[in-house]
Amino acid sequence: MMDTRKGLKLDYILQENWLETPAVAEQIALFKTQAQQVGLLYEVQHGQRRFNQLLAPNTEIAVWQQNKVWELDLVDIRNDFRVPKPLLDSLRLYLSGQWLTTSIDQQHIGLLLQDGQLVSTLNTGLHAYWPFGRQLDIKQFDLRWQTVEVSGQEILTKDRVSVRINLNANYRILDAVTAFESVNNVNEFIYRTLQLALREAIGTRNLDDLLMDKEQVNQLLVKQSVEHLSSIGIELGQLGIKDIILPGEMKEILNQVVNAQKSAEANSIKRREETAATRSLQNTAKVMEGNPTLLRLKELESLEKVAEKIDQLNVYGGLEQVMNGLVKLK
Repeated sequence: MMDTRKGLKLDYILQENWLETPAVAEQIALFKTQAQQVGLLYEVQHGQRRFNQLLAPNTEIAVWQQNKVWELDLVDIRNDFRVPKPLLDSLRLYLSGQWLTTSIDQQHIGLLLQDGQLVSTLNTGLHAYWPFGRQLDIKQFDLRWQTVEVSGQEILTKDRVSVRINLNANYRILDAVTAFESVNNVNEFIYRTLQLALREAIGTRNLDDLLMDKEQVNQLLVKQSVEHLSSIGIELGQLGIKDIILPGEMKEILNQVVNAQKSAEANSIKRREETAATRSLQNTAKVMEGNPTLLRLKELESLEKVAEKIDQLNVYGGLEQVMNGLVKLK
């Protein structure tokens, strides 16, 4: 027995000459779609419409009526080939493979392309389109802050020292349409822009300048990169040199230089302290030279310090004679 639930092709019916038989022709319903139309065929029973099948453009079909009512909804896709949301919600299970669907995530934006040309932008949510007679593609862009790392860059400084630089930067897409229309690959363009700016900044500086003031180099990198990135709708956020890696022999030389500098600084500080102490003694001697009483008091102070270190003291001639001999002021 022939299954006619999905209908019969019209050419098959004509081949069998069924339409020439009035009794048979009364049981056949013919439906047709034009070149820019999509048909939705419904079977109506007890006042309820049940979806039967989708008719692509330029399709002719015949169905057995068999005391049934058939209805065909025609959708014009000449200018608007979006699938209406109510239709998408009701027929999603039946037509999952018949239309192009995409879901745009939060903080993202989609670009709809028809035959390679940008047609419209897509906001967050589910979107579906009739693909008949056209080539459709959807590109999605993340609008959140993202990180790019330019690592392992071998660069010669101005004084011809080879260094390896790692750079980190944050960016976000402000204008996805401009970015899409300006460059073929947004991520690659950002990477190349930062890479060239880094090489230019490092190649025009000596190693000492680079090590002493990385912040100035970072500011120069931002200045060189912002203009290029903003021209394609990209905002540059934080940017900074993460690592400066020197060759092994250069590290050893720099360590020796640092040690020598620290030793020289220590010797300089020691000499300054010795000079200050000598100058203080000289000033004290000048004061005591014209003041015998102060000189005598200084002698007693020194005697006190010496006596603190003596465990036992033997006195001959009596304590009074000792004190008179020591404390007598001239």
